[in-house]
Amino acid sequence: MTSLDKPPVVTTTVKWRFPAVHPEGQKFTAIAFGITLLMTIVSKVFFWPFLALTLWVAAFFRDPIRTTPVGDDLIVSPADGLITMIERVPVPRELIGDLGEMPMVRVSVFMSVFDVHINRSPIAGTIRQVVYISGKFLNADLDKASEENERQHFVVEGFDGRRVGFTQIAGLVARRIVGFAKIGDIVAAGQRVGLIRFGSRVDVYLPEGFEPQVALGQRAVAGETVLGRFGVPRITGVSQ
Repeated sequence: MTSLDKPPVVTTTVKWRFPAVHPEGQKFTAIAFGITLLMTIVSKVFFWPFLALTLWVAAFFRDPIRTTPVGDDLIVSPADGLITMIERVPVPRELIGDLGEMPMVRVSVFMSVFDVHINRSPIAGTIRQVVYISGKFLNADLDKASEENERQHFVVEGFDGRRVGFTQIAGLVARRIVGFAKIGDIVAAGQRVGLIRFGSRVDVYLPEGFEPQVALGQRAVAGETVLGRFGVPRITGVSQ
C-alpha cells in the first residue's frame, strides 16, 4: 500500500548575526577603546564621542559571512561598494604578461569609508601574480588613480585556464593595502584575499567573452554580486 504520509520537508534557515571584527582591525579597535577610556578620565564629556569613534573603527573592519554563487561562467565582485566605471581600457603594463596586450573591460568598485573593506577573489583558482606598486594617494574615484595611486595587482587563473586580473587601489584616506594571498595559493571564489584601510577602489578586468552584469551606480556586495558572466548579453540599468 502506498503511504499517505508526506515526506519530510527539508528546510534551511539563516539567522542574522553581528559581523565579527577581522583580526587585522582588532588592534585598531583596542587602541580606539583605550583612547576612549583615557579621554573619559580627563572628562566624561568625551566618553560618547570617542565611544562612537571606537564603534566606527570596529564597523570599518567588520568581516561578514558571504554566500558566493558558484559557476565557471561567473565572476563575482571582489569588493563592496558603488559601480563607478565600466569601460574597455588597456591592460595595466604590470599585467600584460599574464592577461595579454588586448584591451579589456574594466569594472571599478568604489569603497567609501562606510563599506566593508575586506576584498575577495572574483573566481576560484590559483594566484598567479601579485604585484605591489607604491604611488600617490589621489581620490580613488578618479580614472587616473588606476595608474598613479598606490596599488596591488592580483591575477587568478581559474581551473578552466581563464585568467582574471583585479587591482586594489589606495585612495585619499587609505594608506595601507594589506594582502592575505600570495603567488601559488589556491583560492575559492569569494575567499578573502586582502583589505584596504579607509576608503579606496578595486578594478576588475573581465576576460574576453565575459559581459558586465552590473550597471553604473549599482551597489556591489563582495563575494556575492555577479560582475561578469560568460556568453550572455551585457545588462543595462536605470537610476531611479
